[in-house]
Amino acid sequence: MGQDPYLEMTMIGPGIAKISPDEFSRSPATLQVDIIADLICPWCFLGKKRLDDALGAVHGPSVITWFPFQLNPDMPVEGIPFEDYLASKFGDPEKLQPGIAELTAAGKSEGIDFRFDLISQVPNTLKAHQLMNFAEMKGMDTSTLAERILNGFFSQGLDISDPDVLAVLGSEIGLGSMDILAALEDDRSKSIVLAQEAQVRQSGVTGVPDFLINKRLFVIGAQRTENLVNVFDRAIFGAESDLEVSQTVH
Repeated sequence: MGQDPYLEMTMIGPGIAKISPDEFSRSPATLQVDIIADLICPWCFLGKKRLDDALGAVHGPSVITWFPFQLNPDMPVEGIPFEDYLASKFGDPEKLQPGIAELTAAGKSEGIDFRFDLISQVPNTLKAHQLMNFAEMKGMDTSTLAERILNGFFSQGLDISDPDVLAVLGSEIGLGSMDILAALEDDRSKSIVLAQEAQVRQSGVTGVPDFLINKRLFVIGAQRTENLVNVFDRAIFGAESDLEVSQTVH
């Protein structure tokens, strides 16, 4: 596989990666991907789908870890109406229609049914991130859970700040509903998520999605599948063993 022409070097510290007890027993060919994302970010949904395709293309072992990032850390607990959010962020919502149409088409090509017409409220995502953290602590498949949360918000218009909604979504991957509700009300769970997010921000991250590959190469944005495959190749076989890579979004 050749080097991607859009790669440009940047120095972003890889210290955000989590270290698990079995790390040193992994095969040198194992891809470790640390995903930094918010669960109301449409580009994060696209980036996850493209990452899944890239991992499928290389047919090798992989370990995926999710890190929290809130695009709107000051969002009220109850969220705000979708139209008000668009107006406050982007001005005239009508001017966004071409961009929304383009995003919807991009989603369709990746198997995502973006239904912005079903979204009435932009939620605070802290509890959704707490659910992701709880699932990780329980050894569950956090990527499957992330897909379910993203799909619930973008394709079904679910309120992913509602503990009862999150309990249903979490139960679909095998977590107990009552355990989820208890975890979402746990101050320690909240503190862990906020500490992880602070660590991410301190490392220099200002937007999402981002992907840290094997603690070596840092990828910015919802990259095309072929770009990610090229980065995987460089992470395992390339010369830049201790450098990070930033890609512009295409």
